[in-house]
Amino acid sequence: MIRDRMHRRTIMDLDSRNRAAPTDYNEAAIMGGLYGDGFIACKGAFSREWVQQLGEDIAVLFQEALARPGGALGRGPNRYYVEIHPERLRGFVDIITHPWVVAVCRHILGPDYRIVEAGFDVPGPGALHQPWHRDFPSPEATLKGRRLNSLAFNITTVDVTEDMGPFEIAPGTQWDDLAGGDPMFPARELWPRYEALAQRKLAKMGDISARSALTIHRGTANQSDKSRPVFVLGVDAPDARNADKHDLQLTRGYYDSLPEEVRHHITCRVVETLDPIVQEHTIEGLLMGVSPGERMGGV
Repeated sequence: MIRDRMHRRTIMDLDSRNRAAPTDYNEAAIMGGLYGDGFIACKGAFSREWVQQLGEDIAVLFQEALARPGGALGRGPNRYYVEIHPERLRGFVDIITHPWVVAVCRHILGPDYRIVEAGFDVPGPGALHQPWHRDFPSPEATLKGRRLNSLAFNITTVDVTEDMGPFEIAPGTQWDDLAGGDPMFPARELWPRYEALAQRKLAKMGDISARSALTIHRGTANQSDKSRPVFVLGVDAPDARNADKHDLQLTRGYYDSLPEEVRHHITCRVVETLDPIVQEHTIEGLLMGVSPGERMGGV
């Protein structure tokens, strides 16, 4: 079976050598970062050896997805998103039980947070700039309640350099109200503001970041000859509905191997055998990409 081919580990098998030394994950710093800039990071959360293993697993899954109709969603020219079965990653439990990940989820989303998405992005050589965007429309909880009810965690599998199309984020824009236009894609006349705010993230192997997916952001053009794969973990507060866009599946054997505390936080289908994932989270506005000459909102 699939899970037998991938030498998975459960929480009982965690190797503490793959973790960074514990630190004081300050609640005020976590909340201030995500409610302020909309982005925080934990440097060196895992060893480089652990990340190399993650990269190996993603490489296998990416080739499988490309060979399967509907297995990989285009996010622009030479840029893909793939949703995955978590147990195909040997280190999945390492990620969702990492003390920093748990602390961030609890402090921002509350004690009953739910893991709803596992996947990865692959911006390949030649990928263009994405238009400035957020990953989904702002919910009422954020627009009116001024509360974040979802998070996206990212782990790069490579050391990101300037020519590899780094992720850019416009800090503080998770609170922007895009009423009157597209709820995910700001009008081009607003792009200069995001250009002025932009922070480019040059993550290293072992780093984990957390962000509000509502914070306006984009992937930039990959001018290198290398891909920049990044793992994606989506987490919701109990009132969020992002699970509706995804199809998280765990086999009965894998699910039963997880401690109750871990199972409590996963929204998934429990199945006897894994079904192929039909990718649902298409974002039409990302399919074309943006040429460098359009960066400041020009035609």
